[in-house]
Amino acid sequence: MTSTFTRDGVSAEVVERIRERARFARLETVRLIEIAKTGHYASSFSAAEILATLYYGVMRLRRGEPHWPDRDRFLFGKGHAAVALYPFLADWEFFPAAVLDEYTRLGNPLGDHPDMRIVPGVDFSSGSLGHALSAGLGMALGGRLQNREFNVFVMLGDGELQEGQVWEAAMSAAHHRVARLIAIVDRNGYSLDGRVDDVISIEPLTDRWRAFGWECHEVDGHDAEALLACLGSVATDDSRDRPAVIIAHTVKGKGIDYMERDFGWHIGYLAGTDRENALSTLEQHP
Repeated sequence: MTSTFTRDGVSAEVVERIRERARFARLETVRLIEIAKTGHYASSFSAAEILATLYYGVMRLRRGEPHWPDRDRFLFGKGHAAVALYPFLADWEFFPAAVLDEYTRLGNPLGDHPDMRIVPGVDFSSGSLGHALSAGLGMALGGRLQNREFNVFVMLGDGELQEGQVWEAAMSAAHHRVARLIAIVDRNGYSLDGRVDDVISIEPLTDRWRAFGWECHEVDGHDAEALLACLGSVATDDSRDRPAVIIAHTVKGKGIDYMERDFGWHIGYLAGTDRENALSTLEQHP
């Protein structure tokens, strides 16, 4: 598959598909965490539309071929939200959908954080925050050396930007003009310890990335049409001679009102009627 984005605009059909897949990711997140009895709902919900846009509107992938050499790469810096990614990998037939049903159980490859050694379609083992952009830079440089034209997408949590290694990688990527490296910041405003900017402020965020030599864009991270237009145009811009970052403004826990208001849902468990109410709410979510 090649990107469904074209320079002539975005397809209404693709936008609706992205919305449906984002809803699917949230519903599957609840289902899979029910198996594990604990998990990262809120971090997964904030990233749902971004992931859906990448996997169903932008990235070049081949169904059933997770190791296709010319595929676009995706590194999930905030790997604790992998529960929202696994259903997409199964949908792309990178592993049987039945594997999802034993999520986190003994012997199952799907854990709370993704492991590239045992999960087909996972390009980087992540969850130890701060390392993904460096690894993505290495992959993009490797692609350049091999004369391959794949893009490398790296999603970072905004709290992850408090890690110094992120900025070392950002500086190096700009210096080497690695245009096929595209970072996406899930700017939901919260980390495990509370508001990101109360812990260590990362603002002014766009100015900081630009100062490091990156092309910078901002977008509503829950607007499927805007995401497809932004990510698609960046991914297909052959004239760019430097890395690009998209700051996606999102809501942690998007889709469940009380999760949106309480950062304590960074990790938790929905039981009984709470789970049923959450599923009912998400099924009606636009």
